[in-house]
Amino acid sequence: MKRFIPFVKSGPMVAVLRLNGVIASGGRGQTLNDATLAPLMEKAFRKGKPDAVALVINSPGGSPVQSSLIGARIQRLAKENDVKTYAFVEDVAASGGYWLAASADEIWVDDSSIVGSIGVISASFGFHQLLERYGVERRVHTAGKDKSMLDPFRPEKEDDVRRLKELQQQIHDHFIAHVTANRGDRLSDHEDLFTGEIWVGDKAREVGLVDGVAHVVPKMKELFGDKVRFQAYGQKRSILSRFGGQVISDAASSMDDRALWSRFGL
Repeated sequence: MKRFIPFVKSGPMVAVLRLNGVIASGGRGQTLNDATLAPLMEKAFRKGKPDAVALVINSPGGSPVQSSLIGARIQRLAKENDVKTYAFVEDVAASGGYWLAASADEIWVDDSSIVGSIGVISASFGFHQLLERYGVERRVHTAGKDKSMLDPFRPEKEDDVRRLKELQQQIHDHFIAHVTANRGDRLSDHEDLFTGEIWVGDKAREVGLVDGVAHVVPKMKELFGDKVRFQAYGQKRSILSRFGGQVISDAASSMDDRALWSRFGL
């Protein structure tokens, strides 16, 4: 009741925003995207005028566009509300997950946290030989010669691969610019910094990707005192997901998500 007594000042307040899951535009499962996170982020940065916002991140990455949108919103809200942001990595903040972490003023990790993977990946399968084996003919008609680029049911073309790599390079350059702008002179000149390489715990500090090893509660108490208060914000599971709904429609998406996590042994 102390905070409701006039003229008695409460302790500092830190909003804790949990960002857990694969980054994807769809609303399936436990995913992170700008549209669903926007209301939570608005509350975290504005409600109760927090002294800081702690982002607790556990993500193997995903959509580069959604990563950029979420990161931009974090930085815009921090600037508008004059609030410093701290990212705390749990198991992993890789690829798009690290994009989110790099949107904060400081990044802290556990001794076993995995961070980095500053790169762009595109993966698929080729089925043209399978179709030939079973005598299936693929018929594709397009208006525009590039509409069937990277068709998995046709042999891979060198021009398609070249074009894909050009597109990937543009996204990679944007990723590098984001990290460089936010980490600044804290970054080392390590030759593998932007190759997609990953680092664990304090090794990530040595190359400048993070600021050190620390956990959210003790670090916030160190910065704001033992009387610091915490207000948690996180995504809620839908009623359908709680009772096993949408199992069939989410099966393929779940496999994609597991593939992203498994890249980091999780």
